[in-house]
Amino acid sequence: MGRRFDCSNPEQKAEGLKEATEAVRRGELVVLPTDTVYGIGADAFTPAAVAALLDAKGRGRDMPPPVLVGTVRAATALVDDLGPYGQDLIDAFWPGALTLVCKANRALSWDLGDTKGTVAVRMPLHPVTLDLLKETGPMAVSSANRSGAPAATTAEDAEAQLGESVAVYLDGGRTTDNTPSTILDLTTAVPRLLRRGAIPVEKLRGIIGYVATDD
Repeated sequence: MGRRFDCSNPEQKAEGLKEATEAVRRGELVVLPTDTVYGIGADAFTPAAVAALLDAKGRGRDMPPPVLVGTVRAATALVDDLGPYGQDLIDAFWPGALTLVCKANRALSWDLGDTKGTVAVRMPLHPVTLDLLKETGPMAVSSANRSGAPAATTAEDAEAQLGESVAVYLDGGRTTDNTPSTILDLTTAVPRLLRRGAIPVEKLRGIIGYVATDD
């Protein structure tokens, strides 16, 4: 069974971050708190670990996970081009609940699934996860639940669904907002909203002007 660490306790938090970092480097899975819901994560550059993440969730390669980063610099290294709007959106909403879909850096050797040459990237606003990401580097992270089941808002929720497939559970308490991140596609000439979420489309338009939606 995966070990769970109470990150409200400074000693357990330090031990948990150390154990989680080592687990990620071994290609194992960890559960971590974010500013939206709990996530299940793996080293983005270890294909077997990403495959294990998808398997733990009951997902196929047709639903590749987003990548979480601990710094803006790490994000820019993953993408080919932020386009004319990416940096302004990052300045306005990161760290936070905005996921940006960009063309992936073609020089990188990784396999997130059937991405069609893109990557969905986000810098979350959660101190525990930012500390972890600064140690591990970019992580493939998806919501910590079985596909089709409710998103996990506590570490206990995640453990009940994912069990022994996860090596380390970082318990950051109940998440304050279970609204998912807003997803915006920057790979087309006009930014397109792919999922409504915690950042309202009106706020996006306040930064970059026009945003295409399916409405």
